[in-house]
Amino acid sequence: MSGNLRAAYAEIDAEHVCKSFDRRGSGSPAVDDISMKVTSSSAIGIVGESGSGKSTLVRMMCGLLSPSAGSVSYNGAELSGVLSTRAGRREFRAKVQYVAQDTTSSFDPRRTLRDAVRLPAMRLLGLNSKAADAQVNSTLESLELDPAMADRFPTEVSGGQRQRFSIARALVVRPRILLCDEVVSALDVSVQGAILNMLRQYCIDADCGLVFVSHGLPATAFIARDMVVMRNGVIVEKGTTDDVVERPQDPYTAELLEAYRGAEDIERLAVAATR
Repeated sequence: MSGNLRAAYAEIDAEHVCKSFDRRGSGSPAVDDISMKVTSSSAIGIVGESGSGKSTLVRMMCGLLSPSAGSVSYNGAELSGVLSTRAGRREFRAKVQYVAQDTTSSFDPRRTLRDAVRLPAMRLLGLNSKAADAQVNSTLESLELDPAMADRFPTEVSGGQRQRFSIARALVVRPRILLCDEVVSALDVSVQGAILNMLRQYCIDADCGLVFVSHGLPATAFIARDMVVMRNGVIVEKGTTDDVVERPQDPYTAELLEAYRGAEDIERLAVAATR
Protein backbone atom coordinates (compact mmCIF):
# COMPACT_ATOMS: atom_id res chain seq x y z
CA MET A 1 0.00 0.00 0.00
CA SER A 2 1.43 3.38 -0.99
CA GLY A 3 1.98 6.17 1.53
CA ASN A 4 -0.94 8.22 0.15
CA LEU A 5 -3.31 5.27 0.25
CA ARG A 6 -2.15 4.37 3.74
CA ALA A 7 -2.79 7.94 4.90
CA ALA A 8 -6.29 7.86 3.42
CA TYR A 9 -7.23 4.46 4.82
CA ALA A 10 -8.75 3.95 8.24
CA GLU A 11 -10.00 0.82 9.99
CA ILE A 12 -11.31 0.26 13.49
CA ASP A 13 -11.57 -3.34 14.63
CA ALA A 14 -13.33 -4.22 17.88
CA GLU A 15 -12.73 -7.83 18.88
CA HIS A 16 -14.78 -9.50 21.62
CA VAL A 17 -15.12 -6.23 23.54
CA CYS A 18 -16.89 -6.11 26.87
CA LYS A 19 -17.62 -3.15 29.11
CA SER A 20 -18.88 -3.28 32.67
CA PHE A 21 -19.44 -0.25 34.87
CA ASP A 22 -20.02 -2.43 37.95
CA ARG A 23 -16.70 -2.69 39.79
CA ARG A 24 -17.90 -5.70 41.75
CA GLY A 25 -18.88 -7.53 38.58
CA SER A 26 -22.30 -8.50 39.93
CA GLY A 27 -24.33 -6.68 37.26
CA SER A 28 -24.81 -7.35 33.56
CA PRO A 29 -22.18 -5.74 31.34
CA ALA A 30 -23.20 -2.77 29.22
CA VAL A 31 -21.49 -4.46 26.25
CA ASP A 32 -20.91 -8.20 26.23
CA ASP A 33 -18.51 -9.89 23.76
CA ILE A 34 -19.11 -7.84 20.60
CA SER A 35 -16.91 -7.86 17.52
CA MET A 36 -17.27 -5.28 14.76
CA LYS A 37 -15.07 -3.84 12.01
CA VAL A 38 -15.51 -0.35 10.57
CA THR A 39 -13.59 0.96 7.56
CA SER A 40 -13.55 4.12 5.50
CA SER A 41 -16.09 2.51 3.16
CA SER A 42 -18.57 1.39 5.83
CA ALA A 43 -22.11 2.70 6.33
CA ILE A 44 -23.31 0.92 9.46
CA GLY A 45 -26.39 1.68 11.53
CA ILE A 46 -26.60 0.49 15.14
CA VAL A 47 -30.13 0.44 16.55
CA GLY A 48 -31.64 -0.58 19.85
CA GLU A 49 -33.58 0.74 22.80
CA SER A 50 -32.02 3.01 25.42
CA GLY A 51 -29.58 1.05 27.56
CA SER A 52 -28.86 -1.54 24.87
CA GLY A 53 -25.14 -0.68 24.88
CA LYS A 54 -24.88 0.92 21.44
CA SER A 55 -23.41 4.22 22.65
CA THR A 56 -20.99 2.41 24.96
CA LEU A 57 -19.78 0.32 22.03
CA VAL A 58 -19.14 3.37 19.84
CA ARG A 59 -17.37 5.21 22.66
CA MET A 60 -14.98 2.29 22.99
CA MET A 61 -14.38 2.33 19.24
CA CYS A 62 -13.30 5.97 19.33
CA GLY A 63 -11.20 5.69 22.50
CA LEU A 64 -13.47 7.60 24.88
CA LEU A 65 -13.93 4.43 26.93
CA SER A 66 -11.56 1.51 27.48
CA PRO A 67 -12.99 -2.02 27.18
CA SER A 68 -13.10 -4.15 30.31
CA ALA A 69 -12.16 -7.12 28.12
CA GLY A 70 -11.34 -7.66 24.47
CA SER A 71 -9.50 -5.17 22.29
CA VAL A 72 -9.99 -2.26 19.90
CA SER A 73 -7.39 -1.67 17.18
CA TYR A 74 -6.81 1.13 14.69
CA ASN A 75 -5.18 0.21 11.38
CA GLY A 76 -3.89 -2.98 12.98
CA ALA A 77 -2.40 -1.36 16.10
CA GLU A 78 -3.88 -1.53 19.60
CA LEU A 79 -5.89 1.67 20.04
CA SER A 80 -4.71 2.23 23.61
CA GLY A 81 -1.15 2.22 22.32
CA VAL A 82 -1.97 4.59 19.47
CA LEU A 83 -3.56 7.04 21.91
CA SER A 84 -0.66 6.83 24.35
CA THR A 85 1.52 9.07 22.17
CA ARG A 86 0.92 12.62 20.99
CA ALA A 87 1.58 11.71 17.36
CA GLY A 88 -0.75 8.72 17.60
CA ARG A 89 -3.56 10.76 19.12
CA ARG A 90 -3.20 13.40 16.44
CA GLU A 91 -3.26 10.79 13.66
CA PHE A 92 -6.29 9.00 15.10
CA ARG A 93 -8.31 12.15 15.83
CA ALA A 94 -7.62 13.45 12.33
CA LYS A 95 -8.94 10.24 10.79
CA VAL A 96 -11.72 9.27 13.22
CA GLN A 97 -14.24 11.79 14.51
CA TYR A 98 -17.09 11.36 16.99
CA VAL A 99 -20.27 13.47 17.14
CA ALA A 100 -22.35 13.30 20.31
CA GLN A 101 -26.05 13.97 20.81
CA ASP A 102 -25.67 16.66 23.48
CA THR A 103 -24.56 19.81 21.69
CA THR A 104 -25.29 22.06 24.66
CA SER A 105 -22.44 20.73 26.81
CA SER A 106 -20.06 19.99 23.91
CA PHE A 107 -19.49 23.68 23.12
CA ASP A 108 -17.80 26.26 25.36
CA PRO A 109 -20.44 28.99 25.78
CA ARG A 110 -17.68 31.61 26.14
CA ARG A 111 -16.23 30.95 22.67
CA THR A 112 -17.77 31.52 19.26
CA LEU A 113 -18.79 28.63 17.05
CA ARG A 114 -16.01 29.60 14.63
CA ASP A 115 -13.44 29.15 17.40
CA ALA A 116 -14.84 25.68 18.13
CA VAL A 117 -14.82 24.52 14.51
CA ARG A 118 -11.46 26.12 13.66
CA LEU A 119 -9.55 24.60 16.59
CA PRO A 120 -9.34 20.97 15.29
CA ALA A 121 -8.31 22.21 11.84
CA MET A 122 -5.38 24.05 13.41
CA ARG A 123 -4.37 21.41 15.94
CA LEU A 124 -4.92 18.24 13.93
CA LEU A 125 -4.09 19.45 10.43
CA GLY A 126 -1.48 22.05 11.38
CA LEU A 127 -3.23 24.82 9.44
CA ASN A 128 -2.56 28.46 10.24
CA SER A 129 -5.45 30.71 11.21
CA LYS A 130 -6.13 31.94 7.67
CA ALA A 131 -6.06 28.48 6.10
CA ALA A 132 -8.17 27.09 8.94
CA ASP A 133 -10.79 29.81 8.43
CA ALA A 134 -10.98 28.94 4.74
CA GLN A 135 -11.48 25.28 5.64
CA VAL A 136 -14.14 26.23 8.19
CA ASN A 137 -16.05 28.32 5.65
CA SER A 138 -15.88 25.56 3.03
CA THR A 139 -17.16 23.00 5.54
CA LEU A 140 -20.00 25.21 6.74
CA GLU A 141 -21.13 25.94 3.20
CA SER A 142 -21.20 22.20 2.45
CA LEU A 143 -23.59 21.85 5.39
CA GLU A 144 -25.73 24.73 4.12
CA LEU A 145 -24.68 27.01 6.97
CA ASP A 146 -23.88 30.68 6.46
CA PRO A 147 -20.22 31.18 7.49
CA ALA A 148 -21.23 34.51 9.07
CA MET A 149 -23.29 32.53 11.58
CA ALA A 150 -20.06 31.03 12.94
CA ASP A 151 -19.29 34.31 14.68
CA ARG A 152 -22.22 33.73 17.03
CA PHE A 153 -22.04 31.96 20.38
CA PRO A 154 -23.57 28.48 20.85
CA THR A 155 -26.56 29.84 22.77
CA GLU A 156 -27.41 32.22 19.91
CA VAL A 157 -28.37 29.52 17.40
CA SER A 158 -31.11 26.89 17.29
CA GLY A 159 -30.61 23.28 18.36
CA GLY A 160 -30.61 22.10 14.75
CA GLN A 161 -28.05 24.72 13.74
CA ARG A 162 -25.89 23.87 16.75
CA GLN A 163 -25.96 20.20 15.77
CA ARG A 164 -24.80 21.11 12.27
CA PHE A 165 -21.93 23.07 13.78
CA SER A 166 -21.10 20.03 15.89
CA ILE A 167 -20.95 17.95 12.72
CA ALA A 168 -18.92 20.68 11.00
CA ARG A 169 -16.39 20.53 13.82
CA ALA A 170 -15.92 16.84 13.06
CA LEU A 171 -15.87 17.18 9.28
CA VAL A 172 -13.49 20.14 9.14
CA VAL A 173 -10.51 17.76 9.41
CA ARG A 174 -11.88 15.60 6.57
CA PRO A 175 -12.03 12.38 8.63
CA ARG A 176 -12.04 8.90 7.12
CA ILE A 177 -14.52 7.51 9.67
CA LEU A 178 -17.38 9.43 11.29
CA LEU A 179 -19.10 8.06 14.41
CA CYS A 180 -22.50 9.68 15.04
CA ASP A 181 -24.16 8.95 18.39
CA GLU A 182 -27.88 9.82 18.39
CA VAL A 183 -27.19 13.06 16.50
CA VAL A 184 -30.76 13.59 15.27
CA SER A 185 -32.93 12.07 18.02
CA ALA A 186 -33.54 15.36 19.87
CA LEU A 187 -34.37 17.37 16.72
CA ASP A 188 -37.61 18.10 14.90
CA VAL A 189 -38.46 15.67 12.12
CA SER A 190 -37.93 18.26 9.36
CA VAL A 191 -34.48 19.10 10.74
CA GLN A 192 -33.67 15.41 11.07
CA GLY A 193 -34.39 14.84 7.40
CA ALA A 194 -32.08 17.66 6.34
CA ILE A 195 -29.22 16.44 8.52
CA LEU A 196 -29.65 12.84 7.37
CA ASN A 197 -29.44 13.93 3.76
CA MET A 198 -26.38 16.03 4.47
CA LEU A 199 -24.58 13.23 6.31
CA ARG A 200 -25.35 10.63 3.67
CA GLN A 201 -24.27 12.87 0.81
CA TYR A 202 -21.06 13.93 2.56
CA CYS A 203 -20.03 10.33 3.22
CA ILE A 204 -20.70 9.43 -0.41
CA ASP A 205 -18.81 12.42 -1.80
CA ALA A 206 -15.86 12.15 0.61
CA ASP A 207 -15.73 8.33 0.64
CA CYS A 208 -16.00 8.51 4.41
CA GLY A 209 -17.02 5.59 6.61
CA LEU A 210 -20.05 6.12 8.85
CA VAL A 211 -21.37 4.54 12.02
CA PHE A 212 -24.82 5.90 12.82
CA VAL A 213 -26.20 5.12 16.28
CA SER A 214 -29.93 5.62 16.80
CA HIS A 215 -33.02 4.17 18.39
CA GLY A 216 -34.98 5.26 15.31
CA LEU A 217 -35.30 2.62 12.61
CA PRO A 218 -36.53 4.88 9.77
CA ALA A 219 -33.54 7.21 10.06
CA THR A 220 -31.10 4.32 10.32
CA ALA A 221 -32.61 2.44 7.39
CA PHE A 222 -32.32 5.56 5.25
CA ILE A 223 -28.65 6.27 5.94
CA ALA A 224 -27.02 2.84 6.51
CA ARG A 225 -26.21 0.02 4.08
CA ASP A 226 -25.69 -2.45 6.94
CA MET A 227 -27.57 -2.66 10.21
CA VAL A 228 -26.74 -4.01 13.65
CA VAL A 229 -29.49 -4.54 16.22
CA MET A 230 -28.46 -4.52 19.90
CA ARG A 231 -30.30 -5.51 23.06
CA ASN A 232 -29.00 -5.87 26.62
CA GLY A 233 -25.40 -5.37 25.54
CA VAL A 234 -25.29 -7.97 22.77
CA ILE A 235 -25.90 -8.05 19.03
CA VAL A 236 -29.12 -9.94 18.34
CA GLU A 237 -29.11 -9.41 14.58
CA LYS A 238 -26.92 -7.97 11.83
CA GLY A 239 -26.87 -7.91 8.06
CA THR A 240 -27.59 -5.65 5.14
CA THR A 241 -30.24 -3.06 5.93
CA ASP A 242 -32.59 -4.54 3.34
CA ASP A 243 -32.27 -8.02 4.81
CA VAL A 244 -32.78 -6.88 8.41
CA VAL A 245 -35.79 -4.71 7.57
CA GLU A 246 -37.45 -7.07 5.12
CA ARG A 247 -36.54 -10.43 6.65
CA PRO A 248 -35.89 -10.02 10.41
CA GLN A 249 -34.62 -13.19 12.06
CA ASP A 250 -34.79 -12.19 15.72
CA PRO A 251 -38.11 -11.58 17.53
CA TYR A 252 -36.77 -8.34 19.05
CA THR A 253 -35.97 -6.97 15.59
CA ALA A 254 -39.48 -7.86 14.48
CA GLU A 255 -40.86 -6.00 17.51
CA LEU A 256 -38.84 -2.91 16.66
CA LEU A 257 -40.02 -3.01 13.07
CA GLU A 258 -43.64 -3.41 14.12
CA ALA A 259 -43.33 -0.44 16.49
CA TYR A 260 -42.07 1.72 13.63
CA ARG A 261 -44.39 0.34 10.99
CA GLY A 262 -45.81 3.33 9.17
CA ALA A 263 -43.47 5.76 10.97
CA GLU A 264 -41.67 6.80 7.78
CA ASP A 265 -41.77 10.58 8.22
CA ILE A 266 -37.99 10.95 8.35
CA GLU A 267 -37.39 8.84 5.26
CA ARG A 268 -40.04 10.67 3.26
CA LEU A 269 -38.59 14.03 4.22
CA ALA A 270 -35.06 12.94 3.45
CA VAL A 271 -35.97 11.59 0.04
CA ALA A 272 -38.08 14.67 -0.76
CA ALA A 273 -35.20 16.98 0.13
CA THR A 274 -33.02 15.44 -2.59
CA ARG A 275 -35.48 16.12 -5.39
